[in-house]
Amino acid sequence: MGMRRPVAAHGPNLPKARMTDAAAPVTPPASGRSNGETAMDAVVRPWPKSSSAEQPALSDHVRAAPAPVVPKPSREQALAAVRTLIAYAGDDPDREGLRDTPKRVIDAYEELYSGYRECPADVLERTFGEIGSYDDFVLVRDIAFNSHCEHHMMPFTGKAHIAYKPVDRVVGLSKLARLVDVYARRLQTQEHMTSQIATAIEEILKPSGIAVMVEAEHMCMSLRGVEKPGSSTITTQFIGSFRDNPDDQVRFIAMVRGSDR
Repeated sequence: MGMRRPVAAHGPNLPKARMTDAAAPVTPPASGRSNGETAMDAVVRPWPKSSSAEQPALSDHVRAAPAPVVPKPSREQALAAVRTLIAYAGDDPDREGLRDTPKRVIDAYEELYSGYRECPADVLERTFGEIGSYDDFVLVRDIAFNSHCEHHMMPFTGKAHIAYKPVDRVVGLSKLARLVDVYARRLQTQEHMTSQIATAIEEILKPSGIAVMVEAEHMCMSLRGVEKPGSSTITTQFIGSFRDNPDDQVRFIAMVRGSDR
């Protein structure tokens, strides 16, 4: 499955918009432009959020990073565990080529599972209000990701495609890619990851519609078991207008597939 740089799709009209978010701006007050339009404003919503009347409670996986295991094993215990696995596989953890492998594995874990230390609400907290009369969906497709299957701890890699219909405000395009990484860099199932991405966007941005499609190849199926390399798994989640309007689903899938594929 070929990887490409993420592609963002927008609709055509972008005049001025009204500001409905009550959060304090993080940029100076909007200044006028020579053409009479208002400069883009950004706000940080007051997340993490309490379950007050104005702020409905967020799902646990959206509100905060997962709580660490208590007590968390020490680095020395983790290094010893890797040495044990090397010996279990049939090799000598003290030979030259493997002597530093436990350290490399633990350092790699810090990167591969960094999603356990990140909060989705923080990723999506900044929004922008200059969308004018824009009333179509925004699509970011071909977001490459790497995750690990929670059943075998083997990689699955692929692409995520995310579309949402903004209401009054939009989020930075790179934040959708970051959201994918937050959930991908944990032990996962593809179905759960797809649902979590859609739920986070729904609860934080509150758009009128959300569509998420994830395509991936699972090494636990390609390298072991049935050993079917090249097979791909596709999962989808539709919320709001994408769930209720088949035409929106068709447009989303057509734009994801594209004529250049």
